[in-house]
Formats: sequence, structure tokens, C-alpha cells
Amino acid sequence: QVHLVESGGGLVQAGGSLRLSCVASGRTFSTYSTYAMGWFRQAPGKEREFVAAIRWSGGRTDYADSVKGRFTISKDNALNTVYLQMNSLKPEDTAVYYCVADMMYRGSPLSGDYWGQGTQVTVSS
Repeated sequence: QVHLVESGGGLVQAGGSLRLSCVASGRTFSTYSTYAMGWFRQAPGKEREFVAAIRWSGGRTDYADSVKGRFTISKDNALNTVYLQMNSLKPEDTAVYYCVADMMYRGSPLSGDYWGQGTQVTVSS
């Protein structure tokens, strides 16, 4: 079992920045070549949306078109932590952001083997 805990959400004005963090604990699979972590988000009344993913081995990243050029995903292997730096935030980025871990990641979107509890991001206009 992998336990994921997000932090860093909050309220920000449009054009501002936030950084989300997600720490993985428990039975981590970070030594697996196909292990990946990333983020989904869900806005009120909308379907859950893939945001970004990063492969633990090699660090290759994938992004949704809606966040390319504004969001950056990164990781710290030693801390079992993944980050999402969000810049140039827009009101439409308002959502609950979920951290996700995949054991057999083959490309976006993540399948979501494990999920965090979510952190709220609100962007005011």
C-alpha cells in the first residue's frame, strides 16, 4: 500500500503561483522502472482531469495541453516527494488537486493505482 499526502494548496490571485507537494510513504515502488507519480484535478461539476506525470526512473514528464508552459512537475527521489509548480494561474485552474501514483505507467494519463486525499486550489479573478 502506498500512502500519499498532498500539501500546498490555497487561494491565489490570477497570474500568481503555487507549489504543491506530495509525499509518498508506506510500500513505495520507486525502484520499479515503470513507477510514476503525478497529479489529477477535479473542478466542481466537471470530470477529473489529468494534469502531469513524472517517471521516477529517468524523470521524463508528461503534461496536459491546458497546463503546458505554466506548470512544472518535479521530484525528489530521496524524499519520495513529487512537486507541482504552478505559475500564471488562471481561474479555470481552480480545482481539487490529487496526487497519484502508478506502478506500471505507460504514458499519460496516469491510471491511478493510489490516490491522495486532495488539496484545494482556488484562483480568484
